[in-house]
Amino acid sequence: MVDKMMKYSFILLSSESEAFLEQLQELGVVDITRSTKPIDEPSAAKFEKILKVRRTISILEALDYSKDEHAAEISAAAGNCVIQGCKSENTLSAVARLDALKGEISAADKLIRQLNPWGEFDSKRIEELQDRGIDLHFYCVPAKSWDSSWEENWPVQRIYEDSSIYFVVPSLKGEEYSFPIAECARPSMSVAEAQQRRDDLLKEEIALKGKLLCLKEKYLQHIREGLKRKSAELDRMIASGSGKEAAEGLLCCYEGFAPAEEEQRLDEAFAKLDAVCIKEEAREEDNPPIKLKNNGFSKLFECLTGMYGMPVYGEWDPTPVLSIFFLLFFALCMGDAGYGLVLIIYGILQDRKIVNISMFDGLGKLIAVLGAATAVVGFFLGTAFGVDLTSLSWMPQCLKDLMLTGNVEVMGSSYALQMVLALGIGVFHICLAMTIKALLYTKRFGFRNNISTWGWLILILGGIITAAGAMLGLLPEMATKVLVIVIGVISALAIFIFNKPGRNPLINIGAGLWDTYNMATGILGDVLSYIRLYALGLAGGMLGGAFNNLGQMVLGDNPSWQWLPFVIILLFGHVLNLLMSCLGAFVHPLRLTFVEYFKNSGYEGKGLKYNPLKK
Repeated sequence: MVDKMMKYSFILLSSESEAFLEQLQELGVVDITRSTKPIDEPSAAKFEKILKVRRTISILEALDYSKDEHAAEISAAAGNCVIQGCKSENTLSAVARLDALKGEISAADKLIRQLNPWGEFDSKRIEELQDRGIDLHFYCVPAKSWDSSWEENWPVQRIYEDSSIYFVVPSLKGEEYSFPIAECARPSMSVAEAQQRRDDLLKEEIALKGKLLCLKEKYLQHIREGLKRKSAELDRMIASGSGKEAAEGLLCCYEGFAPAEEEQRLDEAFAKLDAVCIKEEAREEDNPPIKLKNNGFSKLFECLTGMYGMPVYGEWDPTPVLSIFFLLFFALCMGDAGYGLVLIIYGILQDRKIVNISMFDGLGKLIAVLGAATAVVGFFLGTAFGVDLTSLSWMPQCLKDLMLTGNVEVMGSSYALQMVLALGIGVFHICLAMTIKALLYTKRFGFRNNISTWGWLILILGGIITAAGAMLGLLPEMATKVLVIVIGVISALAIFIFNKPGRNPLINIGAGLWDTYNMATGILGDVLSYIRLYALGLAGGMLGGAFNNLGQMVLGDNPSWQWLPFVIILLFGHVLNLLMSCLGAFVHPLRLTFVEYFKNSGYEGKGLKYNPLKK
């Protein structure tokens, strides 16, 4: 649910603004209305510095030279490194130089390959020969293009031979000279000189990596703490710019919001401030920031709500419904009890920091909960690590009877039970969304402005209930006909005649026809989208089974050394399948929620997230 907020207006002397905002930071619960961008040159400079620090932290957190071929030298360089000056500037300059060094080292390697055929020589000796009137001409020709007559007509000196022949031809200055092929560029240095240059570049690279490793090991936590301080300072600077001047600049006015549960504590604190405080309950038109308040289970899924957007004040919080259905959808898309157990174990290890992957920080409990749901649903779907549980001889028949496998007859045709279940869940999900939309839109905007919404809900939900009752034999034929007529008449009046009371009936009919076209095409597509819940679970199970069969083929009937490739195939195959299944099981339920559900429930998600001014 959306936490109730109180609106506070403050009036104080302009000279007291800085101290006042620092006191609000100490309280840590008042969200002062402020700009989302820097407001002047000092705050812009502070903002740029914060961006640099954030980039520095990101670089250092991702740093890992444990697998570098020069790991020992880098570690030694880190131990001997002394950092002076700004840590962010040191980091960013080192990274920029490392990027440049990659190109220089690559160019040095290329130069060494070019110089290798010419061997070792002294550049000064070549210059001395030129001073004495002897020019050297360098050539390279493919071996198959070599002409033996060249050695008869010119003083050719072969230097190196492989698939190509490298040779030199001397000539006297002033004498006419020509050769049948074009010259190569004269080597700029010897191989030893090029190798020395390459070694110097490598030493510089190792030193820079050691510097970065030193920054990570000794100063990363300090940099993080500095970022928090700088962010709080910037937040206060931006908040100070939101104040409105009054009384020719002598007074300053601020507006802020805080949770209603903090009202008593804030009243006591504000009574001690040198400011006039006016308090009132926040209203929707005030556009207060949104703080979600949910139980421990739903709170795990607030991050998903935030990905789409926070509700506006007065709008419903979709998190409780989202949490239940996202959990179910994820489990159906995974569809494997074995993979669920793996997720439970990983989630617990991640939550307790035994295994720590930074991108999953704070998500350990959510992963474990998703794993638990996957294990339960996977059992009912009859799959564990790609194995069909219904085919296991040791599995009790009473448990097999609980598994949702096989086909079901629908209107004279046979369909997979799991596919019918996925579509049934989709129908229920969309009907729930439309019911929530009708109820909450009526609460927010009044029944008069939502007659059409109720008409569609009565038509679709009433039609489904009536059809289900008739198919199951719960409704007699005459009662079914009467219900169909009543539902049709009421829905038609709401959709085509009274969709907007007071407007020209012909315009209402036209709007109703357009709405009918959109609903007919949209609802059908939305329902069919839920078939992915069946398809993804089926695909994951089939792929896991394929790896099992492949491993069994390698193992054979009388295994010995075959156990090793068998284990490798199973580990590689199931890890790959688990990762792919997790990706699909996250993305597709998110799409069903953000597109199909939110569209039919009328959720906007345009609210501002609660962001109190704090230290």
